[in-house]
Amino acid sequence: MIGESTRGPLAGALREWRTRRRVSQLELATRAGTTQRHVSFIESGRSTPGRSMIIRLAESLEVPIRERNELLLAAGFAPAYPRSSLDDPRLEAIRTALERILDGHLPYPAVVVDRHGDLVSANAAFHALIAGVAPHLLVPPVSVPRVLLHPQGLAPRIVNLEQWAWHIIDAVRAESVRNPDDRLRRLTADLAELAPARPRESPDHLGFAVPLRLRAPGPDDDRELTLITTLTHFGTATDVTVAELRLEAFLPADGETAGMLTELVGAAATAPSAAPRSPAAAPDRRPDR
Repeated sequence: MIGESTRGPLAGALREWRTRRRVSQLELATRAGTTQRHVSFIESGRSTPGRSMIIRLAESLEVPIRERNELLLAAGFAPAYPRSSLDDPRLEAIRTALERILDGHLPYPAVVVDRHGDLVSANAAFHALIAGVAPHLLVPPVSVPRVLLHPQGLAPRIVNLEQWAWHIIDAVRAESVRNPDDRLRRLTADLAELAPARPRESPDHLGFAVPLRLRAPGPDDDRELTLITTLTHFGTATDVTVAELRLEAFLPADGETAGMLTELVGAAATAPSAAPRSPAAAPDRRPDR
């Protein structure tokens, strides 16, 4: 029998996730295949849910699997989802798939990052794109948002820096609100200090749904690349590490940009000091919280 001290943390955590997702008890019960009365009893600590019910409730609330493990622990159950190191031999197939995906995006830049935006892997096009970035920004763990917005990173080359910087900051902040994390909150504050003032909205304001306008690398190259981004994640992963990986690809918004990217990758491949297609950056080993 699970005591009150164990039920308390689960009841509070479940209620907090439901409130964060703005889901009523009735809606949650419908999603999870139970009754509103049962959900109410669980949240008040009057009912002890089983392991499968906790997983169903968490899945219905789209709770990340890392936090699903915490809910299970709060109820006295063992974690259901393993958390492997990315260099674990059991994840070799995943690593191979990621490398093939990165290769498949060439000559367009693409990166794989973890939940904090730290670089896990990147293709040769991304290395070509960030040529000239200060070396200290590329010391693992490499924070991709900081590389983009730091004055010694890509920021001086971003033509629409005001809009793009706050596009990134708002995305990081939204993630930290949706899935609370201390490092994401600190990253949001750090990025805000690097960014210019938030631009005022004009009558034709469309939010920050605008392409990234980036000057080509090289002091004598005044051409401008126009890039749009896509985000992809593993929707069915049952390992915490894999579930938290995200692929971000930078795609050309026009034919001229496509040609420039092809040229940049070709030039980087023939350069004596060409960067490897995958950085030496390893997943962050520091505590998550």
